[in-house]
Amino acid sequence: MRKPLLATLISVVLGAAALAGTTGTAAAAPARPDTAAPAAATAALTPAGTPVPVAAASFAGTVALSNCSGSLVRMPNSQASDPGLVMTNGHCLETGFPSAGQVITNQSSTRSFTLLNASAGTAGTLKANKVAYATMTDTDVTLYQLTKTYAQIQQSTGIAPLTLSATHPVQGHAINVVSGYWKRVYSCSVDGFAYRLKEDQWTWKDAVRYTPQCQVIGGTSGSPVIDTSTGRITAINNTINESGESCTLDNPCEVNEQGAVTIRKGTGYAQETYGIPACFTTGNKLNLSATGCTLPKPATAPAH
Repeated sequence: MRKPLLATLISVVLGAAALAGTTGTAAAAPARPDTAAPAAATAALTPAGTPVPVAAASFAGTVALSNCSGSLVRMPNSQASDPGLVMTNGHCLETGFPSAGQVITNQSSTRSFTLLNASAGTAGTLKANKVAYATMTDTDVTLYQLTKTYAQIQQSTGIAPLTLSATHPVQGHAINVVSGYWKRVYSCSVDGFAYRLKEDQWTWKDAVRYTPQCQVIGGTSGSPVIDTSTGRITAINNTINESGESCTLDNPCEVNEQGAVTIRKGTGYAQETYGIPACFTTGNKLNLSATGCTLPKPATAPAH
């Protein structure tokens, strides 16, 4: 999992920041031959909640966390009057990694997020009042509910949310991985899908595999993966195989239907998000019992 939490990565981040003179700027990212491309277009919300395409590509709608990246998101049917949601990885949760099989819902939170504008500058600060949903089982996602509605956020910052696609990612489609932490975009394509992606104790289903151009680094965890043909979020960035090890922390392996393991050193992955909208109903309320919702549910306590 790509994150600035390991001691070695912290030292790299601090060293880069010292050279750049500031933390989290494009200059602070390690030098590499690939060049950042603009993110896909966001969408504005009308009072009725209808998305209005915006032609210009930008970082608007992405957020920076203390340890990860993320985005201000809406469901396809979200309304402007609904409380806003911020999406990042499950392993970016401030209380630590959820264990395999653990699902967290409606947990109090006061976490803050730096909302970015089109040029990756600071547009404002968003604050959560709870973790609506978080897990590292089957997928790797945390969704925070915010203290303000989309309309209030847009009025005070001029920033509209990114929209989650409700359809499966498409192999071969061009994608942008937009990191609010690093203020950087990685551009590549959907190479294919891993039936199961296993890393340490966690297993994720039907993960997106990147083509080699997306060499994501620590801090990009939680970045929205945007399908450039639609401008909508199709997945959430979460890991890359760093050193060619098999199924260990920071070295995910692919497992097919027959149980065969494939190791792809240097290959990055994301978790699909198309199943999330079915689990949020009127008012952006989480309903894991809603028709079509397939997100993992919290374990039921055994009867005594």
